[in-house]
Amino acid sequence: MRERWEQYVAGGQLEQFVEFAVALNSLVEHFARLRLPGLTRLCEGLENAVLPHIGDPSAHPLGPQAVASLQRQLDALFGSVSTSRNGSVPVRRQTEGVPVRDGEWVKPREVWIVSAAADDEVADGLSRQLRFFGFKITRVDWHNVPEDTELPLAVLFVPARARAEVDAEALRQIAVFRAACPASQLFYLGVAAFIEPIVALMRAGIDVAVPADEQPAMVVNRILDLIQTEEQDKYRVLVVEDSRVAATLIRRTLAEHGIDSHAIADPGTLLDTLKDYRPDLILMDMYMPRFNGVEATRVLRQMSAYHTLPIVYLSGESNIGMQVEALRLGGDQFLIKPFNPVLLAAVVKTKIARFREMQRSTQVDGLTGLLNHSAAKARLKALVEAAGYEGRFTVAMLDIDHFKSVNDTYGHPVGDQVIRGLAWLLKARLREGDLIGRYGGEEFIVALPGTDVLLAQAVFDRIRSDFAALPHTHPCGVLYATFSAGVAGYPAQDSASALTEAADQALLQAKSLGRNRVEAAPD
Repeated sequence: MRERWEQYVAGGQLEQFVEFAVALNSLVEHFARLRLPGLTRLCEGLENAVLPHIGDPSAHPLGPQAVASLQRQLDALFGSVSTSRNGSVPVRRQTEGVPVRDGEWVKPREVWIVSAAADDEVADGLSRQLRFFGFKITRVDWHNVPEDTELPLAVLFVPARARAEVDAEALRQIAVFRAACPASQLFYLGVAAFIEPIVALMRAGIDVAVPADEQPAMVVNRILDLIQTEEQDKYRVLVVEDSRVAATLIRRTLAEHGIDSHAIADPGTLLDTLKDYRPDLILMDMYMPRFNGVEATRVLRQMSAYHTLPIVYLSGESNIGMQVEALRLGGDQFLIKPFNPVLLAAVVKTKIARFREMQRSTQVDGLTGLLNHSAAKARLKALVEAAGYEGRFTVAMLDIDHFKSVNDTYGHPVGDQVIRGLAWLLKARLREGDLIGRYGGEEFIVALPGTDVLLAQAVFDRIRSDFAALPHTHPCGVLYATFSAGVAGYPAQDSASALTEAADQALLQAKSLGRNRVEAAPD
């Protein structure tokens, strides 16, 4: 991106400026995928300043004042990138008899908690919970920004009480923290549910304003989400275009944004190509031999497999009535040729992101954010098929002990909090590529690729010990819960059903031996 900016400053051509904008847009997506909210925000601010200059060819080359303004934002971004450092701190623990590699299984991060009082109950509770999930906690005074220290993953502001307005002094201090921690995620807890104070906090630099009626413990889930950096599959776009020149130009634009694509000239091969390529979106030309894009779209919309697949028309058709009719008959958006490459990439990314999010919502458990029962079973089956004869992995079934008595004694909201607590702990302690699902009720399923039963037992025994010590707050105080687990290994059990059945039997064995323990299935 820096190189393309320097080329534009030297040449002043609109095409060079578009190339710079394309690189900037790709960087925004890259930082967002890596869960770097501060750098993402800086890039988005720069992108907002860049986009107005794309639509006006007569504005180029930009004047000295506009170039200097963009250069200042670029310098701020480059400075933040160079000073951002990883705040992780190694945690040294070991289960008896089996060493567990800390860097692979535990992901500690630095979190600052800014509170007005040293004995604030909310801040104390968050500190305890976050420490259990492997974070290093630093308590900070409102008027004392730490210097010469690691930049935190997140900063949590805990005011003395919720107010309809946030006072000017607090906003000034938040702005100071924002400037000192440009790449960190800033949270403000307990804001009143009015738009004015939330907007004021956002202007001061707050990323997430947590309403006063939301449980502070939910912040833990949001912070855990920040360290989930699992690389997503590349976006895939099928280009249905009979012009070889147009198809080449479209694919080149998509490739510059890291988007994979495949082109076909004959819409008659569309169904076969969809089965093999499985795209996230179709870019459809309106007018092609044999039949047009609207007819092809209508065919797809009658098939359940492609009922929600995004379809964007890309055509020289300028008649508004025709465009409206095309959208009415199944299209999602209409772009006019010649297309703006930045706009095309933005539309494609937005449509695919929403499509994948919609697909994800059908696979995720609403309470915990983990895979639901059917999605976990499908993922386990895929693991078995991918492992083949020489692969190995371990499956565990976990069940919270005496959970019915928790619900009966403390109520279902507290029971839900206990379930979420175990889900958070699993997400924090396990690796990004591990399968973690809520199997039903208080039962969980976990699969650890490349792991034998002995190591898996050690990992789950450490998690079991930590969960037993994790405090779950409720209106009358604090409660503690435990879980039991059963572990089975592949290829000793050579199918998904055999693995879950063997792990379930080992779980029953752990229950019968007194609970709060991890048992392995016979090899």
